[in-house]
Amino acid sequence: MTQLESARRGIITPEMEAVARAEKVEAEFILQGIAQGNIVIPANVKHANLEPRGIGKGLSTKVNANIGTSSDFNDMSVELEKLRVAIAAGADAVMDLSTGGDIAAMRQRVIAASPIPVGTVPIYQAGIGAIERHSAIVKMTVDDLFAGIEAHVRDGVDFVTVHCGVTRSAIERLKRQGRVADVVSRGGAFLIGWILHNERENPLYEYYDRLLELAREYDVTLSLGDGMRPGSLSDATDRAQIEELITLGELVERAWQAGVQVMVEGPGHVPLNQIETNVQLQKSLCKGAPFYVLGPLVTDVAAGYDHITGAIGGAIAAAAGTDFLCYVTPAEHLGLPDAEDVRQGVIASRIAGHAADIVKGVKGAADWDRQMSLARKRLDWQEQARLSIDPERAKKVRSRRSTAGEACSMCGAFCAMKLVEEYLGVHPSARC
Repeated sequence: MTQLESARRGIITPEMEAVARAEKVEAEFILQGIAQGNIVIPANVKHANLEPRGIGKGLSTKVNANIGTSSDFNDMSVELEKLRVAIAAGADAVMDLSTGGDIAAMRQRVIAASPIPVGTVPIYQAGIGAIERHSAIVKMTVDDLFAGIEAHVRDGVDFVTVHCGVTRSAIERLKRQGRVADVVSRGGAFLIGWILHNERENPLYEYYDRLLELAREYDVTLSLGDGMRPGSLSDATDRAQIEELITLGELVERAWQAGVQVMVEGPGHVPLNQIETNVQLQKSLCKGAPFYVLGPLVTDVAAGYDHITGAIGGAIAAAAGTDFLCYVTPAEHLGLPDAEDVRQGVIASRIAGHAADIVKGVKGAADWDRQMSLARKRLDWQEQARLSIDPERAKKVRSRRSTAGEACSMCGAFCAMKLVEEYLGVHPSARC
């Protein structure tokens, strides 16, 4: 029985209890959210060492980190180190997007080493397998694709990105619309090539019930991918993107009917003034299903700093109701991220998520900031470091740039808090 089926029967599972403890809410709140479809707990029955995370309405904004080999760099030990760094930095989930080397072995080692939920994009391996067997992705069979998905869920993957909304109709709309950057989704591109070459409908859409059966068997959460997401601000919120989103909304309801947990992925490159609209559209069309966004990136010209553009967009998106942020690293658009890129990406997205949690009224979010303010007033440097999102970074900066006095080296003897506290102590009437 899946988490969704259990919730509908009023059964509080151990995973629901674990999420409730972590979020400091009642287990009944988690159960109701899952039953209504606005909370998911990605928890494959075969992921033995999993510490469950809840994603959705009323919960803290979660952060995902992408790792994985490429055809150019496929050192498994490097990717496992990135996994360690991502977890240490506070990631709530990780996606293995491997496309090089022994992809199956990489996935299995990530799952075995990861206490946080693991996601994958099975079409990557299925497409690469088709190249190896048939010399071309477009020669992949429907059975090849579903065998690939089954291998992933059988290994213990907790959520899978599946680009079910890349339909023939969406492709035709894309052609008529025209775009600056066309399609930037790798999985979406694989499917578009396959659909056009074979003159057939997307197998993930045509045989969606087959996909639901696999997901239900292992209680895998479907992450309905946005193959038509904009890769340029010029393409944001266009007809192709919205057509796909309408289809995904319909597929959300079919997943719920089958007892399968589901969330929806979103853009992409989006101007600041369109982010809230994108979130509102998703929440409306997808009936409140959890929303998972990449960034979004609010400018196209910040190569080398896209963890910052992603954090800006992520904060706005999460404040508007987005539930799950996929991190963006400084290496985005430039190359495969290294361990330090991963760390910076996770921290940037966590800052964005926490800033939004204060706006959303997530339990404990504002109090965390209040405690930091009190520690600053006391000039309690150890407590400030402990309360920081990145304690090691805070300690390092403080140790490099501190002075003999209590205050920081920015103000020194002229510390505003110290001066005013002393003044207020001498002149109590000044408090009025």
